[in-house]
Amino acid sequence: MKTVAAVAREAGAELSLEELELDDLRATEVRVRMLATGVCHTDAVVRDQIYPTPLPAVLGHEGAGVVEAVGSGVTTVAAGDHVVLSVNTCGTCRYCLTGEGTYCVELYAKNFGGSRTDQTTSLTDGEGHRVSSHFFGQSSFAQYANVDERAVVPVDEDVPLALMGPLGCGIQTGAGAVMNTLRPQAGTSIAVFGAGAVGLSAVLAAVAVGCGTIIAVDVNTERLDLARSLGATHTVDAGTLDVAETIMSLTGGAGVDQALETSGLSPVLRQAVDSLAVRGTVGVVGAQPPGTETAFETGLSMTRGWSLRMIIEGDSVPQVFIPRLIELWRQGRFPFDRLVREYPFDQINEAFAASERGDVIKPVVRFPDAP
Repeated sequence: MKTVAAVAREAGAELSLEELELDDLRATEVRVRMLATGVCHTDAVVRDQIYPTPLPAVLGHEGAGVVEAVGSGVTTVAAGDHVVLSVNTCGTCRYCLTGEGTYCVELYAKNFGGSRTDQTTSLTDGEGHRVSSHFFGQSSFAQYANVDERAVVPVDEDVPLALMGPLGCGIQTGAGAVMNTLRPQAGTSIAVFGAGAVGLSAVLAAVAVGCGTIIAVDVNTERLDLARSLGATHTVDAGTLDVAETIMSLTGGAGVDQALETSGLSPVLRQAVDSLAVRGTVGVVGAQPPGTETAFETGLSMTRGWSLRMIIEGDSVPQVFIPRLIELWRQGRFPFDRLVREYPFDQINEAFAASERGDVIKPVVRFPDAP
């Protein structure tokens, strides 16, 4: 069948809207008609070939839509079901089998390889040339996609489906890093470095679990104001203040129990470490280019006993964690909708540009005829 998709053809170039051919479903795949999809920093990273998914490619990994058909081996969803799409995993390695699928041994191939495991792609262009597909098992920058069942999360039909797509990656990553990985106790302190979609989702999660001191750090004062309105108790303008020194002052010289680095910048990660209390933990979700190194003080750090955690997708099992976030949203305890701005699908490049300028926290593109 035909599908219209936004295609990344050259590194750093705008996406082009093209009509592509979508092949037949495989046994473990689900055909989804997309209503909307989030635009994430990871899409830009791959578009720019910092992570080398083969081009041309259809990206997109925060899809939300309705199941049109299922393969013969699919058991978790049926035609007509409402679904959010998330990270893809093999489901059989020891990490998947112990609930740690975000560290699946096939994670890179399943999500960034640009093809199925048999090296076929579900998409070809008008001349029959292959176009990389199955980005995060989905390639949701298309009106229709053949999605790996492992990337599909069924959700209730009474939630506004087009809003739910960002739960598949960015929102899940920030919230999960707090709720699943750092797991701060009520009344403890946390600093979140970076007030973008991931960082502000972490702020929302810190509020939801009852952190007593929640410090948001950024250089964008408008985003810091938003962080306060979402529940941050303090904000730090990293463009004008010594961040670690300010956080120490805000915590009476003790430092924060937990810190989360979302910017992907080595100097910021060092600031996060220097802001920790004794036995504190810093989690890292900000993606840096492969080979990046960060220097830490390792002499007196022995006496501080701090820990470093690298985190993928908020250490989540999407089929479990995303419905939990939806329930918190229903209760008004996780208002991630305040981060979202919608764009029509044909303005997807403006959605990317607005995100890169810092004009919008979480862009979501809606497909034609989406309710």
